[in-house]
Amino acid sequence: MSSIKQYLSLVKFSHTIFALPFACIGFALALHQGFSFSPTLFLLVLVCMVTARNSAMAFNRYIDRKFDALNPRTAIREIPAGIIQPKNAFYFIVVNCLLFIVATFFINSICFYLSPVALFAVLFYSYTKRFTPLCHLVLGCGLALAPIGAYLAVTGVFAWLPLLFSFTVLTWVSGFDIIYALQDEAFDREHHLKSIPVLLGTKGALRFSEILHVLSIGCVVMAGFVGHFNAIYWIGVVLFSGLVIYQHTIVKPDDLSRVNIAFGTTNGIASVVFAIFTIVSFFV
Repeated sequence: MSSIKQYLSLVKFSHTIFALPFACIGFALALHQGFSFSPTLFLLVLVCMVTARNSAMAFNRYIDRKFDALNPRTAIREIPAGIIQPKNAFYFIVVNCLLFIVATFFINSICFYLSPVALFAVLFYSYTKRFTPLCHLVLGCGLALAPIGAYLAVTGVFAWLPLLFSFTVLTWVSGFDIIYALQDEAFDREHHLKSIPVLLGTKGALRFSEILHVLSIGCVVMAGFVGHFNAIYWIGVVLFSGLVIYQHTIVKPDDLSRVNIAFGTTNGIASVVFAIFTIVSFFV
Protein backbone atom coordinates (compact mmCIF):
# COMPACT_ATOMS: atom_id res chain seq x y z
CA MET A 1 0.00 0.00 0.00
CA SER A 2 2.83 2.43 0.85
CA SER A 3 4.38 1.71 -2.57
CA ILE A 4 1.10 2.64 -4.30
CA LYS A 5 0.94 5.87 -2.32
CA GLN A 6 4.51 6.69 -3.33
CA TYR A 7 3.74 6.29 -7.04
CA LEU A 8 0.49 8.25 -6.69
CA SER A 9 2.55 10.98 -5.06
CA LEU A 10 5.18 10.74 -7.81
CA VAL A 11 2.59 11.56 -10.49
CA LYS A 12 0.59 13.97 -8.30
CA PHE A 13 -2.51 11.88 -8.97
CA SER A 14 -4.76 14.51 -7.41
CA HIS A 15 -3.85 16.85 -10.29
CA THR A 16 -5.74 14.52 -12.65
CA ILE A 17 -8.65 16.74 -11.65
CA PHE A 18 -7.45 19.39 -14.10
CA ALA A 19 -8.00 17.58 -17.42
CA LEU A 20 -10.25 14.64 -16.46
CA PRO A 21 -13.43 16.76 -16.12
CA PHE A 22 -12.83 18.11 -19.62
CA ALA A 23 -12.47 14.55 -20.92
CA CYS A 24 -15.87 13.86 -19.36
CA ILE A 25 -17.21 16.92 -21.20
CA GLY A 26 -15.92 15.55 -24.51
CA PHE A 27 -17.46 12.15 -23.78
CA ALA A 28 -20.80 13.63 -22.70
CA LEU A 29 -20.88 15.95 -25.72
CA ALA A 30 -20.77 12.91 -28.01
CA LEU A 31 -23.68 11.36 -26.10
CA HIS A 32 -25.56 14.66 -26.33
CA GLN A 33 -25.19 14.42 -30.11
CA GLY A 34 -26.97 11.07 -30.21
CA PHE A 35 -24.32 8.41 -29.56
CA SER A 36 -25.10 5.62 -27.11
CA PHE A 37 -23.47 5.32 -23.70
CA SER A 38 -21.14 2.36 -23.22
CA PRO A 39 -19.81 1.66 -19.71
CA THR A 40 -16.90 -0.29 -21.21
CA LEU A 41 -15.95 2.57 -23.50
CA PHE A 42 -16.17 5.06 -20.65
CA LEU A 43 -13.88 2.86 -18.55
CA LEU A 44 -11.39 2.64 -21.43
CA VAL A 45 -11.39 6.45 -21.75
CA LEU A 46 -10.67 6.73 -18.03
CA VAL A 47 -7.82 4.22 -18.38
CA CYS A 48 -6.38 6.31 -21.23
CA MET A 49 -6.64 9.51 -19.21
CA VAL A 50 -4.96 8.05 -16.14
CA THR A 51 -2.20 6.13 -17.94
CA ALA A 52 -1.34 9.02 -20.28
CA ARG A 53 -1.07 11.42 -17.39
CA ASN A 54 0.88 8.90 -15.27
CA SER A 55 3.33 8.47 -18.15
CA ALA A 56 3.74 12.20 -18.67
CA MET A 57 4.16 13.13 -15.02
CA ALA A 58 6.48 10.26 -14.16
CA PHE A 59 8.56 10.99 -17.27
CA ASN A 60 8.83 14.61 -16.22
CA ARG A 61 10.05 13.59 -12.78
CA TYR A 62 12.45 11.05 -14.30
CA ILE A 63 13.96 13.49 -16.83
CA ASP A 64 14.19 16.36 -14.35
CA ARG A 65 15.53 14.34 -11.41
CA LYS A 66 18.95 16.07 -11.42
CA PHE A 67 17.43 19.54 -11.49
CA ASP A 68 14.91 18.52 -8.83
CA ALA A 69 17.74 17.40 -6.56
CA LEU A 70 19.35 20.85 -6.81
CA ASN A 71 16.16 22.81 -6.22
CA PRO A 72 15.25 23.12 -2.49
CA ARG A 73 11.54 23.22 -3.40
CA THR A 74 11.66 19.94 -5.32
CA ALA A 75 14.46 18.02 -3.58
CA ILE A 76 11.85 16.20 -1.47
CA ARG A 77 10.25 14.64 -4.53
CA GLU A 78 10.30 10.85 -4.66
CA ILE A 79 13.19 10.30 -7.09
CA PRO A 80 15.74 12.83 -5.78
CA ALA A 81 14.81 11.88 -2.21
CA GLY A 82 15.56 8.20 -2.97
CA ILE A 83 12.01 7.02 -2.23
CA ILE A 84 11.62 5.70 -5.78
CA GLN A 85 14.62 4.54 -7.79
CA PRO A 86 15.02 6.05 -11.29
CA LYS A 87 14.90 2.62 -12.97
CA ASN A 88 11.62 1.81 -11.22
CA ALA A 89 10.18 5.13 -12.31
CA PHE A 90 11.23 4.28 -15.87
CA TYR A 91 9.49 0.87 -15.68
CA PHE A 92 6.39 2.65 -14.37
CA ILE A 93 6.47 4.96 -17.41
CA VAL A 94 6.83 2.08 -19.87
CA VAL A 95 3.97 0.10 -18.29
CA ASN A 96 1.64 3.10 -18.39
CA CYS A 97 2.52 3.86 -22.01
CA LEU A 98 1.77 0.26 -23.00
CA LEU A 99 -1.51 0.26 -21.07
CA PHE A 100 -2.49 3.47 -22.83
CA ILE A 101 -1.82 2.01 -26.29
CA VAL A 102 -3.65 -1.22 -25.44
CA ALA A 103 -6.68 0.73 -24.19
CA THR A 104 -6.82 2.76 -27.42
CA PHE A 105 -6.71 -0.47 -29.43
CA PHE A 106 -9.99 -1.53 -27.82
CA ILE A 107 -11.60 1.88 -28.38
CA ASN A 108 -11.37 2.42 -32.16
CA SER A 109 -8.83 2.50 -34.97
CA ILE A 110 -8.34 6.27 -35.11
CA CYS A 111 -7.55 6.45 -31.39
CA PHE A 112 -5.14 3.53 -31.75
CA TYR A 113 -3.34 5.05 -34.76
CA LEU A 114 -3.07 8.41 -32.99
CA SER A 115 -1.92 6.93 -29.67
CA PRO A 116 1.84 7.38 -30.43
CA VAL A 117 1.15 11.00 -31.39
CA ALA A 118 -0.72 11.56 -28.13
CA LEU A 119 2.08 9.99 -26.10
CA PHE A 120 4.69 12.08 -27.89
CA ALA A 121 2.68 15.22 -27.14
CA VAL A 122 2.46 14.54 -23.41
CA LEU A 123 6.03 13.24 -23.01
CA PHE A 124 7.79 15.85 -25.15
CA TYR A 125 6.86 18.62 -22.71
CA SER A 126 9.49 17.38 -20.27
CA TYR A 127 12.30 18.40 -22.65
CA THR A 128 10.96 21.80 -23.68
CA LYS A 129 12.09 23.78 -20.64
CA ARG A 130 15.61 23.18 -21.83
CA PHE A 131 15.19 25.14 -25.08
CA THR A 132 11.99 27.24 -25.18
CA PRO A 133 10.10 29.53 -22.78
CA LEU A 134 6.92 28.36 -24.50
CA CYS A 135 7.13 25.09 -22.57
CA HIS A 136 3.90 26.05 -20.74
CA LEU A 137 2.02 26.00 -24.04
CA VAL A 138 3.40 22.56 -24.84
CA LEU A 139 2.06 21.33 -21.50
CA GLY A 140 -1.27 22.92 -22.33
CA CYS A 141 -1.32 21.13 -25.69
CA GLY A 142 -0.80 17.79 -23.96
CA LEU A 143 -3.70 18.26 -21.57
CA ALA A 144 -5.83 19.75 -24.34
CA LEU A 145 -6.04 16.28 -25.89
CA ALA A 146 -8.49 15.27 -23.14
CA PRO A 147 -11.81 16.61 -24.53
CA ILE A 148 -11.11 15.92 -28.20
CA GLY A 149 -9.66 12.51 -27.36
CA ALA A 150 -12.74 11.47 -25.38
CA TYR A 151 -15.00 12.77 -28.15
CA LEU A 152 -13.01 10.78 -30.73
CA ALA A 153 -13.31 7.67 -28.58
CA VAL A 154 -17.10 7.80 -28.90
CA THR A 155 -17.59 9.23 -32.40
CA GLY A 156 -14.41 8.38 -34.30
CA VAL A 157 -14.48 11.81 -35.99
CA PHE A 158 -13.13 15.30 -35.34
CA ALA A 159 -15.46 18.25 -34.78
CA TRP A 160 -15.07 21.96 -34.01
CA LEU A 161 -17.07 22.04 -30.79
CA PRO A 162 -14.87 19.61 -28.79
CA LEU A 163 -11.85 21.40 -30.27
CA LEU A 164 -13.09 24.63 -28.67
CA PHE A 165 -13.02 22.85 -25.32
CA SER A 166 -9.51 21.66 -26.17
CA PHE A 167 -8.44 25.25 -26.88
CA THR A 168 -9.99 26.16 -23.53
CA VAL A 169 -7.76 23.61 -21.79
CA LEU A 170 -4.69 24.67 -23.76
CA THR A 171 -4.91 28.35 -22.80
CA TRP A 172 -6.21 27.73 -19.28
CA VAL A 173 -3.53 25.19 -18.33
CA SER A 174 -0.73 27.19 -19.98
CA GLY A 175 -1.84 30.26 -18.05
CA PHE A 176 -1.87 28.67 -14.63
CA ASP A 177 1.34 26.75 -15.30
CA ILE A 178 3.05 30.10 -15.82
CA ILE A 179 1.79 31.17 -12.41
CA TYR A 180 3.12 27.94 -10.89
CA ALA A 181 6.51 28.48 -12.59
CA LEU A 182 6.95 31.81 -10.79
CA GLN A 183 8.16 29.81 -7.78
CA ASP A 184 11.24 28.66 -9.71
CA GLU A 185 12.09 31.80 -11.64
CA ALA A 186 15.42 32.39 -9.86
CA PHE A 187 16.40 28.72 -9.96
CA ASP A 188 15.52 28.37 -13.66
CA ARG A 189 17.49 31.47 -14.55
CA GLU A 190 20.54 30.28 -12.61
CA HIS A 191 20.47 26.87 -14.30
CA HIS A 192 19.71 28.21 -17.79
CA LEU A 193 16.23 26.69 -17.97
CA LYS A 194 13.58 28.39 -20.07
CA SER A 195 10.19 29.67 -18.93
CA ILE A 196 7.93 32.66 -19.39
CA PRO A 197 8.87 34.01 -15.91
CA VAL A 198 12.56 33.81 -16.86
CA LEU A 199 11.87 35.52 -20.20
CA LEU A 200 9.47 38.24 -19.04
CA GLY A 201 10.03 38.50 -15.29
CA THR A 202 7.31 38.15 -12.66
CA LYS A 203 5.14 41.06 -13.78
CA GLY A 204 5.41 40.21 -17.46
CA ALA A 205 4.66 36.54 -16.80
CA LEU A 206 1.51 37.41 -14.86
CA ARG A 207 0.34 39.64 -17.72
CA PHE A 208 1.01 36.87 -20.23
CA SER A 209 -0.94 34.46 -18.02
CA GLU A 210 -3.84 36.91 -17.90
CA ILE A 211 -3.92 37.09 -21.70
CA LEU A 212 -4.05 33.30 -21.96
CA HIS A 213 -6.86 33.15 -19.43
CA VAL A 214 -8.86 35.79 -21.31
CA LEU A 215 -8.51 33.57 -24.38
CA SER A 216 -9.61 30.57 -22.32
CA ILE A 217 -12.75 32.36 -21.17
CA GLY A 218 -13.34 33.43 -24.76
CA CYS A 219 -13.22 29.78 -25.86
CA VAL A 220 -15.91 28.63 -23.40
CA VAL A 221 -18.07 31.58 -24.42
CA MET A 222 -17.64 30.74 -28.12
CA ALA A 223 -18.42 27.07 -27.40
CA GLY A 224 -21.66 28.16 -25.76
CA PHE A 225 -22.76 30.04 -28.87
CA VAL A 226 -21.60 27.35 -31.31
CA GLY A 227 -23.31 24.61 -29.31
CA HIS A 228 -26.47 26.66 -28.57
CA PHE A 229 -26.27 25.53 -24.97
CA ASN A 230 -28.85 26.48 -22.37
CA ALA A 231 -28.72 28.68 -19.26
CA ILE A 232 -27.18 25.94 -17.10
CA TYR A 233 -24.09 25.96 -19.29
CA TRP A 234 -23.81 29.74 -19.01
CA ILE A 235 -23.94 29.53 -15.23
CA GLY A 236 -20.96 27.19 -15.49
CA VAL A 237 -19.20 29.68 -17.75
CA VAL A 238 -19.70 32.47 -15.21
CA LEU A 239 -18.41 30.32 -12.32
CA PHE A 240 -15.42 29.05 -14.33
CA SER A 241 -14.55 32.57 -15.47
CA GLY A 242 -14.88 33.93 -11.94
CA LEU A 243 -12.51 31.31 -10.54
CA VAL A 244 -9.99 31.82 -13.34
CA ILE A 245 -10.04 35.58 -12.69
CA TYR A 246 -9.91 35.08 -8.92
CA GLN A 247 -6.49 33.42 -9.04
CA HIS A 248 -5.07 36.61 -10.54
CA THR A 249 -6.33 38.61 -7.56
CA ILE A 250 -4.47 36.47 -5.03
CA VAL A 251 -1.11 36.19 -6.82
CA LYS A 252 0.82 39.45 -7.00
CA PRO A 253 4.33 40.22 -8.32
CA ASP A 254 5.43 41.05 -4.78
CA ASP A 255 3.45 38.27 -3.05
CA LEU A 256 3.68 34.70 -4.35
CA SER A 257 2.61 33.10 -1.06
CA ARG A 258 -0.69 31.90 -2.51
CA VAL A 259 0.58 30.42 -5.76
CA ASN A 260 -0.32 26.88 -4.68
CA ILE A 261 -3.86 27.95 -3.77
CA ALA A 262 -4.24 29.55 -7.20
CA PHE A 263 -2.60 26.62 -9.01
CA GLY A 264 -4.17 23.65 -7.27
CA THR A 265 -7.29 24.55 -5.34
CA THR A 266 -8.79 27.30 -7.50
CA ASN A 267 -8.17 25.61 -10.84
CA GLY A 268 -9.24 22.21 -9.57
CA ILE A 269 -12.57 23.65 -8.41
CA ALA A 270 -12.96 25.58 -11.67
CA SER A 271 -12.52 22.43 -13.75
CA VAL A 272 -14.96 20.31 -11.75
CA VAL A 273 -17.62 23.00 -11.45
CA PHE A 274 -17.50 23.84 -15.14
CA ALA A 275 -17.72 20.15 -16.10
CA ILE A 276 -20.72 19.54 -13.84
CA PHE A 277 -22.71 22.47 -15.19
CA THR A 278 -21.74 21.72 -18.79
CA ILE A 279 -22.65 18.03 -18.63
CA VAL A 280 -25.93 18.72 -16.83
CA SER A 281 -26.79 21.29 -19.49
CA PHE A 282 -26.44 18.64 -22.20
CA PHE A 283 -29.22 16.52 -20.73
CA VAL A 284 -31.61 19.07 -19.22
